[in-house]
Amino acid sequence: MRLHSERDGDGRPVVLLHGFGQTARCWGALPASLTPEYEVIRLDAPGHGDTGGEGADLATTADLIAETAGPAAYVGYSMGGRMALQLAVDRPDVVQRLVVIGGTPGIEDDSERAARREADQALAQRIRDEGVDAFIRYWLDLPLFAGLPAEARFEDERRRNTAEGLATSLERAGTGSQEPLWGRLASIDVPVLLVAGQDDPRYVDLALRTSAAIGAGTEVSLIPDAGHSAHLEQPERFTGALLGWLSAWP
Repeated sequence: MRLHSERDGDGRPVVLLHGFGQTARCWGALPASLTPEYEVIRLDAPGHGDTGGEGADLATTADLIAETAGPAAYVGYSMGGRMALQLAVDRPDVVQRLVVIGGTPGIEDDSERAARREADQALAQRIRDEGVDAFIRYWLDLPLFAGLPAEARFEDERRRNTAEGLATSLERAGTGSQEPLWGRLASIDVPVLLVAGQDDPRYVDLALRTSAAIGAGTEVSLIPDAGHSAHLEQPERFTGALLGWLSAWP
């Protein structure tokens, strides 16, 4: 498998890793804001978009990302944030800077992780049984995405995904199947920006805990008036924070 990529602009590479159920084209205005200074590389995750096929576990995905994009700054949202963290601990040779938006290093408690794995498997089967359209309606109606403006829902783009691709991605790369990375985070020695919407308290806490676990070289940016999808709910504020942070890239 090789990941589908879309590339624009010229300069140092910035790689965008999308969330579950999205595609490389679900970043809104962010790529256009970056291309005046950077080469923007947008990837379709395994089981998504033009990569298609079936999902892959996070370790395999990290290798695929490294092979496709190479040394770069990596920006990952939600599922993409978990992929970016896996990449940072497994393939530090390609991660020059790291940005995680609404991401988690995994569930530490064994019983909680097992319960989440069962829930992920049940949702995967629901996707197979009911299809992509029904899943999109269910997914975007979750309170987690209540703050998304209409133009940032990307419903047509999400429909390019297949039921089997989404289901296997959830089974193999969902939070329930993710090996927790908390004990490995201190090995990350590149600058890290951890982003969460101020209205997303769970991920605010995760950003602060992740920052403490990584240690020196991390910054936390809490975006006002934003929930889980801070980069899409408050794009100007997020882009300003990101460009300011990237400007220190030597």
